[in-house]
Amino acid sequence: MELSDANLQTLTEYLKKTLDPDPAIRRPAEKFLESVEGSQNYPLLLLTLLEKSQENVIKVCASVTFKNYIKRNWRIVGIIVEDEPNKICESDRIAIKANIVPLMLSSPEQIQKQLSDAISIIGREDFPQKWPDLLTEMVNRFQSGDFHVINGVLRTAHSLFKRYRHEFKSNELWTEIKLVLDAFALPLTNLFKATIELCSTHANDASALKVLFSSLILIAKLFYSLNFQDLPEFFEDNMETWMTNFHSLLTLDNKLLQTDDEEEAGLLELLKSQICDNAALYAQKYDEEFQPYLPRFVTAIWNLLVTTGQEVKYDLLVSNAIQFLASVCERPHYKHLFEDQNTLTSICEKVIVPNMEFRAADEEAFEDNSEEYIRRDLEGSDIDTRRRAACDLVRGLCKFFEGPVTGIFSGYVNSMLQEYAKNPSVNWKHKDAAIYLVTSLASKAQTQKHGITQANELVNLTEFFVNHIQPDLKSATVNEFPVLKADGIKYIMIFRNQVPKEQLLMSIPLLINHLQAESIVVHTYAAHALERLFTMRGTNNTTLITAAEMAPFVEVLLTNLFKALTLPGSSENEYIMKAIMRSFSLLQESIIPYIPSVITQLTQKLLAVSKNPSKPHFNHYMFESICLSIRITCKANPEAVGSFEEALFLVFTEILQNDVQEFIPYVFQVMSLLLEMHKNEIPSSYMALFPHLLQPVLWERAGNIPPLVRLLQAYLERGASTIASAAADKIPGLLGVFQKLIASKANDHQGFYLLNSIIEHMPPESVDQYRKQIFILLFQRLQNSKTTKFIKSFLVFINLYCIRYGALALQEIFDSIQPKMFGMVLEKIIIPEIQKVSGQVEKKICAVGITKILTECPPMMDTEYTKLWIPLLQALIGLFELPEDDTIPDEEHFIDIEDTPGYQTAFSQLAFAGKKEHDPVGQMVNNPRIHLAQSLHKLSTACPGRVLSMLSTSLNAEALQYLQGYLQAASVSLL
Repeated sequence: MELSDANLQTLTEYLKKTLDPDPAIRRPAEKFLESVEGSQNYPLLLLTLLEKSQENVIKVCASVTFKNYIKRNWRIVGIIVEDEPNKICESDRIAIKANIVPLMLSSPEQIQKQLSDAISIIGREDFPQKWPDLLTEMVNRFQSGDFHVINGVLRTAHSLFKRYRHEFKSNELWTEIKLVLDAFALPLTNLFKATIELCSTHANDASALKVLFSSLILIAKLFYSLNFQDLPEFFEDNMETWMTNFHSLLTLDNKLLQTDDEEEAGLLELLKSQICDNAALYAQKYDEEFQPYLPRFVTAIWNLLVTTGQEVKYDLLVSNAIQFLASVCERPHYKHLFEDQNTLTSICEKVIVPNMEFRAADEEAFEDNSEEYIRRDLEGSDIDTRRRAACDLVRGLCKFFEGPVTGIFSGYVNSMLQEYAKNPSVNWKHKDAAIYLVTSLASKAQTQKHGITQANELVNLTEFFVNHIQPDLKSATVNEFPVLKADGIKYIMIFRNQVPKEQLLMSIPLLINHLQAESIVVHTYAAHALERLFTMRGTNNTTLITAAEMAPFVEVLLTNLFKALTLPGSSENEYIMKAIMRSFSLLQESIIPYIPSVITQLTQKLLAVSKNPSKPHFNHYMFESICLSIRITCKANPEAVGSFEEALFLVFTEILQNDVQEFIPYVFQVMSLLLEMHKNEIPSSYMALFPHLLQPVLWERAGNIPPLVRLLQAYLERGASTIASAAADKIPGLLGVFQKLIASKANDHQGFYLLNSIIEHMPPESVDQYRKQIFILLFQRLQNSKTTKFIKSFLVFINLYCIRYGALALQEIFDSIQPKMFGMVLEKIIIPEIQKVSGQVEKKICAVGITKILTECPPMMDTEYTKLWIPLLQALIGLFELPEDDTIPDEEHFIDIEDTPGYQTAFSQLAFAGKKEHDPVGQMVNNPRIHLAQSLHKLSTACPGRVLSMLSTSLNAEALQYLQGYLQAASVSLL
């Protein structure tokens, strides 16, 4: 694409169309942009547009498109996965790096943010080695005195350096941080001091203060990132400057910076909360160096907490301030600060209890923004909520003062419950706070999977459950006091390991009943609680709650779960769908009577969501539930597979025709499962689809490859003879797929899965003409790029070929490609590499194949190949007895296919569509060691004396000992 006005105009038009709400206009435009992504100058056209376009909406759209383009394509994956093209050519890369910083600094803030993100993505890959002048270019801009430019630099530095907060320690990381500190720490400190001075100078100028405080927030964030890994010498030497200024900023209160907005945190709150974070970092990691400053920070933060209001805008500040106290009170040598009973009472009364209250804002979120409420409350993304911070402070204090703290809070809990009892409809929030207090007091350690794993011995959880939780859940109306209902259900969920099983069983009908609650939070929690209870393990690793115990509730459980999906706001509720999946899995054949109605509802839901798939987890559990319905029903009645096909194929056809990318990999998995249910034939409906599955466009998407390969394997397993007779013209297409897959380091194993199925199932005469070409392709790949994964798959394939067609056929095909090739493969590949093969079935195939080469291949006994007979036997005994060689050369630790960037839908394996491992050797050989002994016995009978003399002269003693053990176990001897 040339940098021409015509191309700029075209690009502008397509960008406009990508903003159109009508999918018929939007989708083709997105497809066009996707198609030109690999063209030279495309990114430069985008940058030109965002610089020169007259329309602001196009500037913003171009900046977002550019950032996403960089995100997808900057990383050069070709080094790692060689068949992924590098979409950005070198000249474009150089041009982008030369122009992006000045362009970002001269752009308006909205665009500046997008370009700043793009710089940090490029920086993650190229800085410092391939972009050495980035830092100098940024630091030089500090001198400009223009805070729009300075903030652009700070924002970019922040997005570039924040990864230091979560990177693993390594020499490269230290080297990079040292380089950054040498160039950046002093200018940053000088900028910090200068900005603080300017704040005093402009103390009465509101607009100047806003810009300066934006800078201070970014400087404070950079301080956190640069100090996270270790305490840099520079910051240790300049601690006085930083800490004194941080402290004075914490106590600053400028009326001009206060906002009227009760929701949105202002600049002052954001700065103070970041300073609390910085202080907590030093208190936790560098407590010795920070000790002189700690008492004044504790005082300042305590005063901050006592004087800050309950408005939502202060939430981040208050939670960070409480987190600071929590991190301090856990450290043994700060213990003395909290020992006094009055101090503890004061903290409980003035900090913890007020911040555990359920506020009007929480109530609003509960009712009107339930998805966000659930995400924060259930999934623990409430890191910055007051409640979570107060809860962490309770846990921190309990570390050294469990007795006194539990004592103080028990009093609070009792008085709150008494208040509630006086007038429940008015005082329900008191009970809510009491439940939350009990929860935070009782839970010492928690995991998502198991709930609470360690509890406070001083709190009687079962008694509290029976007296205060159960009555709420037993009340006749499910819609009364929804917050308390949600609290009660969450209590069961959290303490499911501490509450006795009989209480859990009594709770199940109550939870099923609450699936009908109007409140989204309540019915979601009920579904989630049931799903968690159904996964609990009892003795012998069986489920704690059995299908028999659930028998009385099956109908009402399934009815209410599916009804819950029709409640407003929950039509794609992933917790309900996960509970449906888990119920099927637990109840097994008990669900069979309800399958006709269930599969109808699942199919309708599938059709509805396929129009616009937006909830990946919901979709995944829906397909899992469909697979479970099929598995459970067809296990009891294999004939039922036809009725599932009738129900599902119409929807599947629509999904395939409309190219619903997110669903296609799932459809292929379900189809594989259905096809594998057929015994020995392929229904015509499948055969009609077969040619379409070989279309190259389907194989372009990484997410389609594993399920498509499995589906083709199912075709070959169930109807190879049908394919050979009715679709012989499609065999080259099938081999074309194998050829494409084998060329890719990421997908070569999938190519071998397909090839192995072709060799195992297709009638020999149907693939005769292609066999030699298959081997030539494999040798070409071996020459071009030999990886451990490829070698392992190749070894399994040649041994499977040997089992299927005989050892002599294997030797003949090798030697027909090139004389003495068979010997080279034995010497260079099979003997040295066989130890790398992993997996029971794979090892068995190799053992049986090598046994055939040793005992059923005449050239091994009377040609120059004979010298390889003993080394091959030795290698086979090694495969049986030595540990697997799982070493992988360093350069081969390439990324998984899921990590390759792009528009690709990643492949998500359906657990309940999994296929049983297939053993092509099967009953033919049960024990490969005994099979070796029997085959050697047979060979020695055919040529007496030969085998024994070879063994006694050349086989090493240890291997010989193992071999004698095999012969003994097989009750045979060698002649």
